[in-house]
Amino acid sequence: MFRILVADDEGIMLEAIKNIIQSNFGSDCEIVCVKTGRAVIEQAGSFRPDIAFVDIQMPGLSGIQAIKEVRKFNPSIVFIIMTAFDKFSYAQEAVNLGVMEFIMKPVNKKKILETCVKAMHQVEEARQKLSDDLKIREKLEIVIPMIESGFIYNVLQDDSDILNNGYAEMLDIQTSYGFMMVLEFGDSIESGTMTNAIGVGVRVSKYYAMIREILKDYFDCVIGPVMGNRLVLFLTFEEEKMRYEERVEIITRTRNMIHKLENSADIKCRGGIGSVKPLTAIRDSYKEALKSLRESDSHVVHITDIPNVADYDGEYPLELEHMYLQRGAKGDREGALSCANEFFDWMLVHNNNNRSNIEIKILELIMRLEKMAFEGGNLRYGFRYRENYLSELREAADTESLRLWFQEKTRDICDCISTARDREYENVVSRVKAYINENYAKNISLDDVSRMVDISPYYFSKLFKQEVGENFIEYVTGVRMKHARHLLEDPKYSIKEVCVMSGYGDPNYFSRIFKKYEGMTPSEYRER
Repeated sequence: MFRILVADDEGIMLEAIKNIIQSNFGSDCEIVCVKTGRAVIEQAGSFRPDIAFVDIQMPGLSGIQAIKEVRKFNPSIVFIIMTAFDKFSYAQEAVNLGVMEFIMKPVNKKKILETCVKAMHQVEEARQKLSDDLKIREKLEIVIPMIESGFIYNVLQDDSDILNNGYAEMLDIQTSYGFMMVLEFGDSIESGTMTNAIGVGVRVSKYYAMIREILKDYFDCVIGPVMGNRLVLFLTFEEEKMRYEERVEIITRTRNMIHKLENSADIKCRGGIGSVKPLTAIRDSYKEALKSLRESDSHVVHITDIPNVADYDGEYPLELEHMYLQRGAKGDREGALSCANEFFDWMLVHNNNNRSNIEIKILELIMRLEKMAFEGGNLRYGFRYRENYLSELREAADTESLRLWFQEKTRDICDCISTARDREYENVVSRVKAYINENYAKNISLDDVSRMVDISPYYFSKLFKQEVGENFIEYVTGVRMKHARHLLEDPKYSIKEVCVMSGYGDPNYFSRIFKKYEGMTPSEYRER
């Protein structure tokens, strides 16, 4: 079936061409006739013809002008121009518009039929090409996920030859930089940990095609296979370093993507994002993305929004050792001590009556935790700070004395980390509070102060409320109300001036906010 549009301001010409086509092609063609250039444009959108015979001279828009407009939104129509004038005056413009043929008036049946057949062949070729392209695309939809999975596996296996193994070329990776994102799924989030990881991993595999489609809608990314309850993503980046605005935009887009995933698949999701790295060191970004998940309980967290900690490595029992280091690095004294006791119990069972194994292991764990605290800026120590460690361990009367030493050192490190982090967060919040108190009359936004302290708005908002006890807007409003009360006590300022000096542009809005906080309007406060 071919849809054919015939445009001419002469009714006789329209009928003649329509009859010629119908008498020779019958039901193979659906024909619509119009008399103006404007109607050509309208039918190109609604009727969407495959072939269009267009007269150059028509009322209003000419045929050339109509074709020019149609080409903006439908480049596939095969156009044939009909004219009673010298075709050479239109030839160059018609060629630029992709016109297939000129027909000189008066038209004859043979020329109409020859042109129709030629146009139909062109339409058929375009349809066949589209069909072939779709078949290729369908095959690629099967192959590409396999290639992407291979790429991600190579990253996780620390293949330093990632630029020369063919994946970059196959996936059209043309930049030298990128970053990794790790998505973690579960039934719910409890203290930053996903519940029912195994069961949810099965559901993620079931919805993998849909999840891939959602991810591709938000990012041009390489997506790995389902690994447990996680998906690993690789995203290219043009520059060596990500600017603050770009980081916030990616975090925002990730939050929106996760919201869509949670609604579509009825699962909970968290995202950790690593920093930009050269492709030859992209696995480091993957490690950072994992750290982001471990060191935060936020829905989405970027590695730059959390204190940096050393990488984790250890021997069996891996999960317990990791948990000890994780809780210790957070300054979670009770959590770290609980893990230390459990780990010590495990060592008592597996030490084969060799006390040295326990001494070496607890010394290793304490020194690891100290190193993590030191690299996070939470602990100071020097070359001689540990000079008594070996003698203290050797002088311990029994294994329970070793346990007490392990606990004591763990407790001291956690206390140092907790104190240092509290001080760090207090410093950040104190800077912001000082800025607000000095600039309360200005237009202060969460984005502005987040940029000032170089922390993403989402993470800073949570930190601010945790440290201050109220959210950012509530605090700013409280500061403004405090100054407004002071200004209202001075009769030299009008209420409108107090409004502006307190950071508000609309007196009515200022009055409503003031009444909400004080239980009375600014005028009533002044009278009192």
